[in-house]
Amino acid sequence: MIEVKGINVFYGSIQALKEVSLSVNRGEIVALIGNNGAGKSTLIKAAVSLLPKKSGEVYFDRRRVTSLSTTAIIRIGISVVPESRRLFGPLSVIDNLRLGAYLRQKNAQGREVQRDLEAVFELFPLLKERSKQSAGTLSGGEQQMLAIGRSLMAKPKAILMDEPSTGLAPIIIREIFGVIKRMKEDGNTILLIEQNARMALKISDRAYVMELGRITLEGDVKTLLETEDVKKLYLGA
Repeated sequence: MIEVKGINVFYGSIQALKEVSLSVNRGEIVALIGNNGAGKSTLIKAAVSLLPKKSGEVYFDRRRVTSLSTTAIIRIGISVVPESRRLFGPLSVIDNLRLGAYLRQKNAQGREVQRDLEAVFELFPLLKERSKQSAGTLSGGEQQMLAIGRSLMAKPKAILMDEPSTGLAPIIIREIFGVIKRMKEDGNTILLIEQNARMALKISDRAYVMELGRITLEGDVKTLLETEDVKKLYLGA
């Protein structure tokens, strides 16, 4: 469903991504793990045209989207849960969720949007309790729930998640990853960018390892969990 082919990205004269290629099939969770600064977030931004690509191609659902704008990419079915949540702090929880469905509201899909809002509240009951509360007053875990819920309100075909565990307590991380697993069971396709390799590999089908802007390892999760470099560098074994 998502295919990235040979992407190169530069920050000035510094090359951040070097011939990066990966794929995510329909209905999979694919993890991209690596240390801070490896280039994982840069990949997400380049894939959805938030950063310019020097070269390489991006395909979505067999369609070339390399040169499409970010708005156009979101419109055709890719949703992003950005690092650090990027919520509208002064706005209420429910207004943040409705903003996730902005393009659908413009297309007069009001009844569907309301049904999807109820589905988000079923997935995250706390958000329903806090629906009139300002997003900026939520805890870190609640804000992450809201960011995921907002992405679901776009009714995406695929979701790119950038470091959903950042800054969260272990008990909240387990809850968030449990929700991501449920999302996959509901048929969602997810590219999961994570530093928490242990949790990411636990719920994923396949994974890639990125180091210094390159993909250095890839394979099914069972195989990678037995790889000495992964065990030593990312699992503390």
